Amino acid sequence: MEMNGGEKTNGGMEGDPDLQFLLKGGDLLKVRSSSWKKTRYYRLQEDCKTMWHESKKTFNAKQTFSLYDISAVRMGRQSEGLRKNTEEMVEGRCFTIMFKNRRKNLDLIASSEEEAKQWVSSLEKLILNLNNLSAQQKSEHWIFSCLRKADKDNDDKLSQSEMKNFLRRINIEVDDDYAEMLFQQCDKSKSGNLSGAEIQHFYDLLTHREEIDVIYGQYAKTTGFMSPENLVEFLMKEQRSKASLALAHKIIEKHEPDEHVKAKKMLSKDGFLMYMHHPEAMILNSDHSEVYQDMKQPLNHYFISSSHNTYLMEDQLKGPSSTEAYVRALLKGCRCVELDCWDGSDDEPVIYHGYTLTSKILFKDTIKTIKEYAFKTSDYPVILSLENHCSLEQQKVMAHHMSSILGDALVTTPLGHGMPTDFPSPEELKGKFLIKGKRLNKLEAIFASETAADDDDDDVTEEEESDDEDEQKEEEQSKKKKKLKLAKELSDMVIYCKSVHFNGFEDAVKNLSFYEMSSFKEGIAMKLAEESANAYIRHNEDKLSRIYPAGSRTNSSNYNPVPLWNAGCQIVALNFQTTCRDMDLNQGRFLVNGKSGYILKPDYMRDKATGFDPNTLTRGAWLKHKTLHVMVISAQQLPKLSKKKSSIVDPLVKVEVYGVPEDVAVKETNPVENNGFNPSWNESFEFEVYMPDLALVRFVVEDHDSASDNEFVGQYTLPFNSLKMGYRHVPLLSKNGDRLPSAGLFIHVMVVDVK
Repeated sequence: MEMNGGEKTNGGMEGDPDLQFLLKGGDLLKVRSSSWKKTRYYRLQEDCKTMWHESKKTFNAKQTFSLYDISAVRMGRQSEGLRKNTEEMVEGRCFTIMFKNRRKNLDLIASSEEEAKQWVSSLEKLILNLNNLSAQQKSEHWIFSCLRKADKDNDDKLSQSEMKNFLRRINIEVDDDYAEMLFQQCDKSKSGNLSGAEIQHFYDLLTHREEIDVIYGQYAKTTGFMSPENLVEFLMKEQRSKASLALAHKIIEKHEPDEHVKAKKMLSKDGFLMYMHHPEAMILNSDHSEVYQDMKQPLNHYFISSSHNTYLMEDQLKGPSSTEAYVRALLKGCRCVELDCWDGSDDEPVIYHGYTLTSKILFKDTIKTIKEYAFKTSDYPVILSLENHCSLEQQKVMAHHMSSILGDALVTTPLGHGMPTDFPSPEELKGKFLIKGKRLNKLEAIFASETAADDDDDDVTEEEESDDEDEQKEEEQSKKKKKLKLAKELSDMVIYCKSVHFNGFEDAVKNLSFYEMSSFKEGIAMKLAEESANAYIRHNEDKLSRIYPAGSRTNSSNYNPVPLWNAGCQIVALNFQTTCRDMDLNQGRFLVNGKSGYILKPDYMRDKATGFDPNTLTRGAWLKHKTLHVMVISAQQLPKLSKKKSSIVDPLVKVEVYGVPEDVAVKETNPVENNGFNPSWNESFEFEVYMPDLALVRFVVEDHDSASDNEFVGQYTLPFNSLKMGYRHVPLLSKNGDRLPSAGLFIHVMVVDVK
């Protein structure tokens, strides 16, 4: 940890021969085993407190160490390594550097006894000088002022509860298990309290990030700190981002915790680490976390976050139905929710999964809940997808509840004057609800004098979930269907999303208006997306398509939404209540654009005459071939999966790309054994991505298990075009899509255009 206060880092030692000797440095023989003895060049860096040594590895994080980390320098063959791996005759030329942290001893042999003595005495003198300096400055260090505030009983010691308070003050999130582990490690006296040096040790262990030290060290060229100029150089060169001195000053002002350092307009290593953890510096382009796309295009030009069986909390055979499930989906930014409506007692329609044991909720309670939570995450319109199994009487009740509860927010007539020829935009529909369901006649009838129903389609339901269920039920349903009629009150509320059967693309071009939309069961949709993707894309250029999971998925599992987005389908409905990779991809797709639930489709999917086909990738403006380089460097504070004290994860990282078939790829690191606190991999991968507009990148951490499947630890998915370059932290989300408070990955990303 950097200590501040003294203007001169070398503590008035300029011109000191010992200091000059160390600054010049020299060759030493490094000893690792009886066979591994190699010459390495060692010297003190200009900051007078960091030793540098050459390394033959390309990205070796261990190229420097701080003099603060040295606990002792011992002359002769005193270490176990030297006694075991060297002969007695070199006794006088040997010395060992021992470290305070968990780092292995450094066993070295100089070319002469004189030189060995010179190294030892120079290092000891400098360390002593630094420690004297830091003793005076300790009281001024920002950490110690935080400590004083956290030390409630003023005994200069920290108990575990005071320690939690301290961590909150220094703005560091720590998983309780790790805090406990580090606390025990530092509490050498086993008193249940940490004092002085133990607190310092605790902080060092907690924030010890060798890979960050290396990066910081390369740019901290001003007496061991980063000046605004150094920071600009780092941002432009490493992070490939636009940077100015004004921005650098802003970053220092915002993130430097030490008042002394801030006053000098510098950034300490602690400040740098805090900045690197801030959302604006992380993997997701922070410009994309706001609404940044054009929201004035017709509604069908967007991918729309959509849920299936929204009322279910679990599976669709016997799981509970709950209005709470709508709350969850809407808060996740979902913009199309499904209501399966059936006749209930006392003339009150209910929502549940027909012919199953799922519990029931009242239709009116559901509409009230939807109204309350619809626009908390996003202002853009919500589509109510009605699966109507109700009698005429109860359909009238449904219509009454919707108009009385939703009021003006419900769209019941076309926007503007006259018959529309296109959808309104999300912008025009802010705060509005659209009903998707059957309609007795065409929308044009509103503007014509005759009001005759021109639709002899008695079937008021739409999803044919029975296809995968047994035939007896089908018969039962077909009998019921014949009797069902559609209530005019409900029919009249359907404006822009009229449900119709799909009879092929040609028929749709000839006979369907823009507002007439079809729902496709996943199997049929996947087949169309595979065999006639271009026709599907053109169909979706002026109409909406909704896809829903097969009824055979009784456990409410999901399908992969990516191929359907690739075919331009807007409403790809997933079971939000089921945690899985497919939901991760959905959350990743809609993570950007302010989590508005609407993502603008690329222009070549909004063009009536487009030649684009995701499966064949013929030449076209859509080909934007890039190479993605990802280096997985390290992870921090990965959660334990089982509560057993002894269980520690063996983490590995998978980097996955989803998109057009050509771009789909997965690469994985080797596992690191027994380390969830700070595992490091330093493994590099390369991906060819031809269609970045449609690609998503998913980072997954798993607990390696040689005997069975790896266990999921955490993941993060984001659109390829929202990746930031350079050294980046990646937050990790749990199975449910919630942020794991202190866990993260540290990676390096580079995207290169392929000419």
